[in-house]
Amino acid sequence: MKMQLGSVGFEPQAQFLLIAGPCVIENLDLCLKIGTHCRDVARRLGLPYIFKASFDKANRSSNANFRGLGMAAGLDVLAKVKERLGVPVTTDVHESHQVAQVAAVVDILQIPAFLCRQTDLLIAAAETGKPVNVKKGQFMAPWEMGNVVQKIQSAGNRQVILTERGTFFGYNRLVNDMTGIAHMQSLNAPVIFDATHSTQMPGGLGTASGGQRQYVGLLAKSATAAGANGLFLEVHPDPDKSPSDAATIMHLDRLEPLLKACTAIRKVCQTE
Repeated sequence: MKMQLGSVGFEPQAQFLLIAGPCVIENLDLCLKIGTHCRDVARRLGLPYIFKASFDKANRSSNANFRGLGMAAGLDVLAKVKERLGVPVTTDVHESHQVAQVAAVVDILQIPAFLCRQTDLLIAAAETGKPVNVKKGQFMAPWEMGNVVQKIQSAGNRQVILTERGTFFGYNRLVNDMTGIAHMQSLNAPVIFDATHSTQMPGGLGTASGGQRQYVGLLAKSATAAGANGLFLEVHPDPDKSPSDAATIMHLDRLEPLLKACTAIRKVCQTE
């Protein structure tokens, strides 16, 4: 089924979607810099592109960590990115009462993994009529996401995207089951692979999550070969200075080489 993601049409069987941006909104200038780079790379490679950044990281490991600019200031930044770069934008919503205000600005509503079973939040997002991208909970089996899809569709919204981002493996570790991509696609929803969060070590630094950034490319290529309909990547010009997800976020300069490799892999797999 073809989806309309703001100004971008997305046909999952024919196109490879890129959702990329910084983890959290730091300021407008940085968002414009990152968004411009991602947009231009996507154009060169013929990929539909969505800019992503969070106005609030409500599930930080420690209350002392930077959460973002807040909803009003964050949405103002997203609106300016959308207008100046001419790209659709997406961001997280954490509570039902946020949904209407956020939906007035963004083109896709993103449900964080920890909240993927929150019925009221899912239905409120669905009722806006905007596409809803749900991150699979780290505690969920892929086939259990059928209940998530059903909740959204029960509100009359069939524009559902599911995002794979790893599964808990003991303490402070995530693993990826690539067969989960096919399982979730069988729910009649395109599946995007979150290659940066999948390298996360939740809470691994005590007051913050650790990660293994060096495996982003390996996982992205594996998921592409497994048939994912696109990639979700958090990128930054100076990853170690990112105030959120510094251990997993990918350097901006690595985006184009990785996407070139993934599109080549996808082309080979589609001809088999």
